[in-house]
Amino acid sequence: MRWRGLVAVLLACGLLLVGTPVGAAPVDDVRERLDAVPGLTVVGERPTEPGFRLFDLTYTQPADHRNPAAGTFQQRLTLLHRGFDRPTVLYTSGYNLPQKTTRTEPTRLVDGNQVSLEHRFFAPSRPDPADWRDLDIWQAATDEHRVVDALRRVYARNWITTGASKGGMTAVYHRRFYPHDVDGTVAYVAPDDVDNDADRGYDDFLAHVGTDPACRAALTEAQREALRRRGELRAKFDDYARAHHLTFDHVIGDSDRGLEMVVQDALFSFWQYRGQADCSRIPADTASTDEFFRFLDETVGFEMYTDQGIDPYVPYYYQAGTQLGWPHVSDALLADLLHHRDLGDPRNLVPRDIPMRFRPGAMRPVDEWVRTRGSQLLFVYGANDPWSAEPFEPGGPDSYRYFVPGGNHGSQIAGLPPRDRDAATAALRRWADAGNPAARTTSLDTATVLGRHPL
Repeated sequence: MRWRGLVAVLLACGLLLVGTPVGAAPVDDVRERLDAVPGLTVVGERPTEPGFRLFDLTYTQPADHRNPAAGTFQQRLTLLHRGFDRPTVLYTSGYNLPQKTTRTEPTRLVDGNQVSLEHRFFAPSRPDPADWRDLDIWQAATDEHRVVDALRRVYARNWITTGASKGGMTAVYHRRFYPHDVDGTVAYVAPDDVDNDADRGYDDFLAHVGTDPACRAALTEAQREALRRRGELRAKFDDYARAHHLTFDHVIGDSDRGLEMVVQDALFSFWQYRGQADCSRIPADTASTDEFFRFLDETVGFEMYTDQGIDPYVPYYYQAGTQLGWPHVSDALLADLLHHRDLGDPRNLVPRDIPMRFRPGAMRPVDEWVRTRGSQLLFVYGANDPWSAEPFEPGGPDSYRYFVPGGNHGSQIAGLPPRDRDAATAALRRWADAGNPAARTTSLDTATVLGRHPL
């Protein structure tokens, strides 16, 4: 009876809202705030983990930020809402929006909101018609700048950007052009290909990676044996393609070229995604052809080099072949068994009706900025990941780089030695909680001037 009387008093005083926890925002408050953001469309809301709300959104972006009259496209994003009083993490995969929205490591560590953004030109976030010249690192950075600027009116606390691999690169490029947009950046396993013609680092890395020379030798011999079994493996690849309705006509040309790409990728991919623990699973010369096929499929994936596997990644191959660069790995140990020695160039993975021209030097201003002026940058690499052969080297204030011992392309802060893990976590949390949002004055107009650097 005493509790019932207390509830009656609270209701009478307007201090208790039925169905809403004390101090919480009304149920529709998030949706109302999002609806009020110009250019933002709430597509819908989906169930998600307790304590969060998950929204599917689109944001209207110019196809060409230097010429807004050239048309627009709808860029997809999702929002995991935790609270208006929490920091916000902007995550970009550098590719498509992930089908399943999960919290990134920085989001978990700061217990924050998370905005996940699809990279421009990855379908369906693509202008129509598409002028592929509008796919460059400045245009994508400006997409992110506009999203942060738009959503800051809803989430006014500190912002962190993050991404892994190409997503980590994308986060760094954003900071290069708009250094004051956010309070910190965590970039995982992000390569820094400053000079595309100076890739000896990859060969040196692959010649010494891991702790067992016998494992490296076994992997090379498995590649050679696979090429010696070209006819059998190609027949299995053709059967696999027919069974899965896959083709080779649009880009790759035929299954022989696709097979060679899978075999050549096996060395890099083994250390990128697998590692020392899987050395015992490398097939020996006495293994069956089925075992070789299964190993290559698990390590690289035969579908990757079919039309259907290539098509979703064409924007990446285009960027690699115009600005980002790509790893040159020597094929000398396989050369006598190869039929196609030109397959490593991204031009071979982009339809011929899309013009491409590599622009050397695009990465130099980014590298110079990270080395000298970039602040609040945190890089995490895997010591056994080939992409760490060309890492960023931060030299600006309050910036750090760590390597996960034995780590591959999935390396995270959690895998660091305790001292490094604690230091990285402390830096991230400091960036998320400190700072004065009102001090940020970078506007789209002033940043556009910076973006005119010849990249």
